[in-house]
Amino acid sequence: MSALTHSLLALAFAALMALGAQVDVPMHPVPMTMQSFAVLLAGAALGPAWGVVAVLIYLGAAALGLPVLSEGAGALGPFTGATAGYIFAFPVAAGLAGLARRRGLLDRLPVGTAVLFCLHLLLLAMGGGWLATKIGAADAWTAGVRPFLIGAAVKSVLVLAALAAWRRLTPQPRT
Repeated sequence: MSALTHSLLALAFAALMALGAQVDVPMHPVPMTMQSFAVLLAGAALGPAWGVVAVLIYLGAAALGLPVLSEGAGALGPFTGATAGYIFAFPVAAGLAGLARRRGLLDRLPVGTAVLFCLHLLLLAMGGGWLATKIGAADAWTAGVRPFLIGAAVKSVLVLAALAAWRRLTPQPRT
């Protein structure tokens, strides 16, 4: 694919992240959204570098004040607030999802699900770790990690399903 095609796909995945952020399952202090689904799919579909680029476009839009984060948030506040740990984990997880796909770890359902679930756990660990600095470790576990474990498992399977569709719809390079 050309750099222009990759750039357009990165923009499209950044838009998918913004849309996923608006799917809101109310929870406190951090809502459950489809952001992590879109983040991991971007990395898995675009590869580690372009997946990270897509996340950085998304986060750049948020930092510029566009209401692309969950609950329509934007500007710099979320980058230091309760959700900052999750936000800063996004590029890390996207890059690792791209590396996992490159290594063939997302080719089979059981292994792929386990890898993606571990990446969700990474997002939750980084997010929960930061949240703990705001509300304490026990409350961060109770409010910012534990309630999202089932959703993380479901979203991991959904990423694999979406990736399978992506592979059927797009030309795949030979390895």
